[in-house]
Amino acid sequence: MRGAKDPVAERRHGPAAARFTVRQWVGVIAVGAIVLVVGAATAVIAARWMLSVEAVRDFVTRYPGVYELPASAPVGVPAWLAWQHFFNAFLMVLIVRTGLQVRREKRPSAFWSPRGARKRKTSLTIWFHQALDVLWVVNGLVFVILLFATGQWTRIVPTSAEVLPNAASAALQYVSLDWPTENGWVAYNSLQQLAYFSVVFVASPLAVLSGARLSTAWPRGERRINRLISIDVARRIHVRVMVFFVAFITAHVTLVLATGALRNLNHMFAARGSVDPGAYADDPTGFWLFVASITVTAVAVFAARPAVLAPIARLFGTVTVR
Repeated sequence: MRGAKDPVAERRHGPAAARFTVRQWVGVIAVGAIVLVVGAATAVIAARWMLSVEAVRDFVTRYPGVYELPASAPVGVPAWLAWQHFFNAFLMVLIVRTGLQVRREKRPSAFWSPRGARKRKTSLTIWFHQALDVLWVVNGLVFVILLFATGQWTRIVPTSAEVLPNAASAALQYVSLDWPTENGWVAYNSLQQLAYFSVVFVASPLAVLSGARLSTAWPRGERRINRLISIDVARRIHVRVMVFFVAFITAHVTLVLATGALRNLNHMFAARGSVDPGAYADDPTGFWLFVASITVTAVAVFAARPAVLAPIARLFGTVTVR
């Protein structure tokens, strides 16, 4: 019938998207996908054209994407680092998931309060998010201590100004889809090094500080402390850091799988590798450990429900159900 409205097409997607129908959302997503594909193709063509210029080729030859590490730099990935890599990823998935749940939660089904202070109620979701945060911080502190105690810090902390031109060279090679030659068992390329340094020593501290300001443990009655950073500023920082982490993880996993998946997975999940970049290139050990880690994480995400969390939360306080 002419002029009749499609009830499905007119369905709204919440207050923030009140002006968009289903059809409009499909159109926006389609246009966005086209723009993304065209933009990516343009970037690849531009990068390949740049690499055809003699001056740029000379630059890439001089700065291949990686510089020589200090003589004291260790070779390889120790078992403790492989374990912490998994545990950090495990916690990060749960932290991001519960963080998004906290933002969406309107009527919590269960609440937690500390012993002796039953009036200080918080939702069970917030309690779980903050409990995960504590584990993540402890794991991070252990990681940093071991990093400097074993010399592994030289692999992710820039030790030469050559990191900048080498990072630019590596970025150009990545965009051109002509992957830079590397062996992460010996050294990361400069772009990776800057990325890992940013995650460990910039983004993570920002996440901890902003998260502490937002936590229920923050002394909200102390005006002097609260003047240092407002809760709104802390929330904006926290959300932006989360977006950075998600973007980093997405790019990181994509490149791991696209640049020698079995070899890279052996490095980070099985702590197996060699100065010979071809070694372990066909060894599936790291892959199966990767699959196991994904399975464990998926099970944890599925199990993180009030029926499972409540008995655990009761060990540390009181749980009440709506």
